[in-house]
Amino acid sequence: MTASQKQIDLLIVDDDEYLTEDLQTYFLRQNFRVQTANTAADALALMQQHAFHVAVFDMHLPDLSGLELVRRFRETDADCEIIMLTGEGSIETAVEAMKLGTTDYLTKPVRLKELEAVILRAAETQTLRKQNQQLKELIQQQLPSGSEMIGKSAPMQSVFRLIERVGPTDKAVLIQGESGTGKELVAQAIHRVSPLADFPLITINCAALPEQLLESELFGHEKGAFTGATSAKPGLFEVADGGTLFVDEIGELALPLQAKLLRVLEDGSFRRVGSIQERRANVRLIAATNRDLAAASKAGEFREDLYYRLNVITISLPPLREREGDLALLLTKFAGNSWQLESGLVEALRRYDWPGNIRQLRNAVERAKILADDNLLELKNFPEEVATIEPEDEATTADLGQLTRQHIEQIYDANQRNKTKAAQALGVSRRALYRLLEKYGIESK
Repeated sequence: MTASQKQIDLLIVDDDEYLTEDLQTYFLRQNFRVQTANTAADALALMQQHAFHVAVFDMHLPDLSGLELVRRFRETDADCEIIMLTGEGSIETAVEAMKLGTTDYLTKPVRLKELEAVILRAAETQTLRKQNQQLKELIQQQLPSGSEMIGKSAPMQSVFRLIERVGPTDKAVLIQGESGTGKELVAQAIHRVSPLADFPLITINCAALPEQLLESELFGHEKGAFTGATSAKPGLFEVADGGTLFVDEIGELALPLQAKLLRVLEDGSFRRVGSIQERRANVRLIAATNRDLAAASKAGEFREDLYYRLNVITISLPPLREREGDLALLLTKFAGNSWQLESGLVEALRRYDWPGNIRQLRNAVERAKILADDNLLELKNFPEEVATIEPEDEATTADLGQLTRQHIEQIYDANQRNKTKAAQALGVSRRALYRLLEKYGIESK
């Protein structure tokens, strides 16, 4: 996101009221967000309330010099780019201004187009610095190899289609599914096909941090905000600005933090811990949970307004036990191309329910690889609860399957092969009915 693509927060400080009014009018027309001040005191008060991308200071103010104002500004805001204006330019003051960290130094009178170009360059500098910070954060969160999603089952194909549809939008997405089903992989896939793919995907797990630390991680904190806060720190909303923030296990977020999160989603504004300064971030939020948030909101454990704000688009991930045909694919992926599978291994593993889903399967494969004598995955090397599942009696299974088929077909025919009515009569979803019709070879007319 370049400076010309984002709305720039601009502060103009000059004791000439007519000049500040003219500049404010001009830059508002150029789609800037503009605040003005005629004294250093007013400028510092505005700085306490708002975060600015760029500030333009006059060198001579009635209560402080422009250089002193720069010093005061830098004590609490190192991110804002500062441009100095003066009617009496000299090499000495220019050098001093640059030493204090001003981005540019212009003499009056200055043409509006020239000043606008300098402001845009300054905003671009700030954007590049933020992107560098984002890149450092992204490097620390690098994905392990082999993190792509795979699956040929009908439920996973539905998930892939949803990812393709919602990825190019800027809407919030809620990913629901049991632990270990791959919710973070879905978030990564959404980000990769979005217009924000060149910007970072920042991840935070709400279940891994206590409430106070979680607030600081999300929104940042100022120096001295709490014990141990020896310096100011930006939060992940600032780090992810222009990109995507993935909030995992959002159902574990405490109610006070839910209110703050809702505010960011509504208008992009937030405050660091220990600060009264309003900051802004343009972030796409992807949230994930293994909880039923609808039930949690009814029970007063999750804010109903936040739930509806997140629930614009929901992707429900199927558990591994419902992914017919995907077990062999995943097994081969986790084992690697150089490994062979024991005869009957896939069928044996299908008898297990895999309550820990994909994560449990991956760990089980790693265990089997460590215990293997050769590059052969054998059932005996899988965890005991997996390896000791007794095979079903084939005759019993066949009889049960035939009875099930007959029951489904009878209900289907009794409802004139209307899928909606048949699904209701069987007590299953339409998607589940489609799978049953396909599994038992019942013609769909």
